[in-house]
Amino acid sequence: MPHLMHPLKIDFVSDISCPWCAVGLSSLELALGRLSSDVQADLHCQPFELNPHMPAGGQDITEHLSEKYGSTAEQQEQVRDMIRLRGAEVGFAFNTEGRGRIYNTFNAHRLLHWAGVAHPERQMPLKKALLQACHRDRQAMDAPEVLLAAVQQVGLDGARAQAILDSDEFAQDVRELESLYTSQGIHAVPAVIINDRYLISGGQPVDVYEQVLREIATEGDVQPR
Repeated sequence: MPHLMHPLKIDFVSDISCPWCAVGLSSLELALGRLSSDVQADLHCQPFELNPHMPAGGQDITEHLSEKYGSTAEQQEQVRDMIRLRGAEVGFAFNTEGRGRIYNTFNAHRLLHWAGVAHPERQMPLKKALLQACHRDRQAMDAPEVLLAAVQQVGLDGARAQAILDSDEFAQDVRELESLYTSQGIHAVPAVIINDRYLISGGQPVDVYEQVLREIATEGDVQPR
């Protein structure tokens, strides 16, 4: 009897500026690696903006988090340390000094959408390059040169990406997808949607992703008697 591969459609809803999204994506990919002999995953990045009204040039991260959550600089440093440790466990390196500033990520999402439509095999590498630029290299994620560097790093057409940045191409597509996910009750990321039916919330450990994905993949199997 041939080995049965279970197809899974996975939508990874996230924002470039979210450190837990970097942890979650690395964890998810490790879990899928463990399941590679049983699961055939079709993984897509989907847009979500934590700060859609962030102006050009961004905002100091300590100031931003204090305004948004009421947290102190000391509390934020403790959270950063925890996230950095979680990242190290799954192979993602965070800058020891944090992000520094937080930026508008809409143009990054437009480029990710373009990659997903035109070059789907490059979408995930682009996502990871952007996450590294943000969280490892402390780059300005609203700067065209930073976005273009990530595009070219993964072998995508820089001139085509520049044309997208110079226009509003894919803006409506991204906004419609963002509205779709918020209308489905997603207000925090990462959110991992499986087969348009199941939701895994947060940057979970590898074991959690592996267990849930295995259960979803095999739920329709007929149990032997």
